[in-house]
Amino acid sequence: MVSYTPETLPPLTKADRRRLKALAARPDSEIDTSDIPETTDEQWKHARRGHFYRPRKRQITARVDADVLDWLKAQARATNPGSMRSCAARC
Repeated sequence: MVSYTPETLPPLTKADRRRLKALAARPDSEIDTSDIPETTDEQWKHARRGHFYRPRKRQITARVDADVLDWLKAQARATNPGSMRSCAARC
């Protein structure tokens, strides 16, 4: 299997550019979608926006009062006991 990233894609040839230009010029009515079933309103009724979206996380450093840190640790222990083990050792 070949896998590419945007940085490792091979450059487009002149023939590739011609084909892409021809495809872009075609009207939507000429696109064959017979192998793609249309979705119905019933199927969209149960759709959930952002179901597979995961926001990017960034590491930060913040200074908080000791009582706030104790409260945060208590909240984390109550919701997910294993998640704060390493943080509790560092804090």
